[in-house]
Amino acid sequence: MIISKPVFILVLPYHDLNYMKKTLALLVALAATFAVNAQTPTTPATQPFGKIDKADLELKSCDFEKDANAMILFDKGEVYYDTQAQVIENRHKRIKIFNSSAKDEANIRIEYYSANRLEYISGLQAQTINLNNGNVEIIKVDKKQVFTETVDKYHSALVFSFPNVQPGSVIEYKYTVTHALFYDFPDWYFQSDLPNRYSELKTTIHEALYFKNLENRVQPYAVNKTEGMGTQTRAIANIPSIPDEPFMTTRQDNAQRLLFQLLSIKGSFTKSFSDSWSKVGANFMEDEDLGGQLGKKLTGEEALIAKAKAMKSDDERIAYLFGEVKNTMKWNEKYYKYSEDGVGKAWEKKTGASADINIMLCHLLKKSGVKVYPMMVSTRSNGKVNPGYPTESSFNNVVAYIPVDSAKVYVLDASNKYNLYNQVPGNVLNSFGLLLDKEANNYEMVFLQNDKPIRGVVLVNAEVKPDSKVTGNANLISYGYKKVKAVERYKTGGEKKYIDFLKADDNTLKITSLKMEDMDVDTLPLKQSINFDLDLTGSDDNYIYFNPNVFGLSKTSPFLSLNRLTDIDFGYRDNFMLVGTYKLPAGYKLESLPKSASMALPDASITFRRIVAEQDGSVAVRYVLDTKKSIFFKEDYADFHEFYKKMYEMINEPIVLKKS
Repeated sequence: MIISKPVFILVLPYHDLNYMKKTLALLVALAATFAVNAQTPTTPATQPFGKIDKADLELKSCDFEKDANAMILFDKGEVYYDTQAQVIENRHKRIKIFNSSAKDEANIRIEYYSANRLEYISGLQAQTINLNNGNVEIIKVDKKQVFTETVDKYHSALVFSFPNVQPGSVIEYKYTVTHALFYDFPDWYFQSDLPNRYSELKTTIHEALYFKNLENRVQPYAVNKTEGMGTQTRAIANIPSIPDEPFMTTRQDNAQRLLFQLLSIKGSFTKSFSDSWSKVGANFMEDEDLGGQLGKKLTGEEALIAKAKAMKSDDERIAYLFGEVKNTMKWNEKYYKYSEDGVGKAWEKKTGASADINIMLCHLLKKSGVKVYPMMVSTRSNGKVNPGYPTESSFNNVVAYIPVDSAKVYVLDASNKYNLYNQVPGNVLNSFGLLLDKEANNYEMVFLQNDKPIRGVVLVNAEVKPDSKVTGNANLISYGYKKVKAVERYKTGGEKKYIDFLKADDNTLKITSLKMEDMDVDTLPLKQSINFDLDLTGSDDNYIYFNPNVFGLSKTSPFLSLNRLTDIDFGYRDNFMLVGTYKLPAGYKLESLPKSASMALPDASITFRRIVAEQDGSVAVRYVLDTKKSIFFKEDYADFHEFYKKMYEMINEPIVLKKS
């Protein structure tokens, strides 16, 4: 591993880097001398450590988010350079606990890049503040209860818990992070999973340093002031939390934030630090733990390569080697962009991180004559890659990228045993990947998407009985990502849990048999054959009520909230169809039959059709939901919410039978 934190690339000879650091240190020292008497009073929205208004201890709820279990009273950051040109980040955070549901807020974990001591934490102070019979009681965190955990060979975490936390408590902590690399200026996130009364960042940057800011903000600044010597304070007040919303990506993707990137240092010379994706890509390929691993020989690889070369087409070779690596290697559940201990060791142990597994896949494919390149990606849980912000830290995984022809590419991640070789992995959709082609010096950003709809079909053939039961069979045909999810759920949880999933907490539904076909054939859809019995609740001696939506769409809309703070990202386009035929019982006639109808969003990006008809003593139904795009912006949520509300009203409208 090259000794640098993967944030920004420096293309400098060693003596230039030292000279620049000394020059920067002198500039910072001069700035500090002139700034001694230029300090401003502490912002009233924050308080010194240990000093607290009794009103905050008596606070019962967040006035701008009443149902919050806890809130951040303030989160204050101050970032500046010391005389050694290190970046110093001081952080002070205070949290109010309203009820016992917020107990996990008392457990703190601060991760940092510890390799080569490029970052370290010092000066931690933490305490619980309670109001006990009208008196302020402070319980400090015992330093013996503060632990340092190893996350991996690059990262560590400072871990501790607050004592005596109860409803009404205030917990606060402060610490300092020292960043050894002068271009490693930390980003600031104003918004999180808790409502925040006041979030403030104060930065002091010498005028010789030119930073680019990438800002995402929807609220106005409560404070936005610039002082002498490059000091700037920015704050936002009354910031709502970002809740867990259905089909959202990460909070960081959606949070109000301020990102920093050093572009240049000016003075008697001007040195550019502006990164490009080409620089980032070249750095990955020069790294011993990534590019340096691609040529490493694997024990016994000759037999695999010989068998692959004997195959008639690249598609066969790709499918074969993808399956071999996927089934031979056990993923250790770690997403890494660098090999952990070398691909040779991982191959011998038959276990490794995602980078180990996919680098060896690239190696075997290339040796077999397949045109393949490593590609850096960010998983959905890690956040989307900002194409205007070239940094190594954007990524957390490496995959195999194969340009099949001008219209088709394969993106392979063999760390997940349920991925298909001919489908972009679902956890990297709708973000960018960085193609690494060292030979052609081509480092290209590629948007990863699946623009074809993913089909799901449910075919039901059943009979409604006079005793208010339905008996029948259903065939579920699942393609692409729908297949991947179903197979993974079935194989990891077992058949019993999978049947419970199919029942969707419906105690009136009984599955008497289940047969799965083509689970392990990547080129075919998954077929599920089900025999079932269904008790029809709400029926009486004269009426039978039943809903034909069996094994189809969920009974309740996932979009119940009237408001939305994050974009909806389904990952892929959906095309779902349910076709059902229900034989009616003798002695009953149709009392009420839902009308055939269709509806669409104003831009026709989602359409829904319901077709219902009676024919020869049976009722035939067809539901078709077609989603023509995979991302819907929060600004359009009002129409989206109304569409789903009406669609689920249509889905849940019953068929009514009356005794003749």
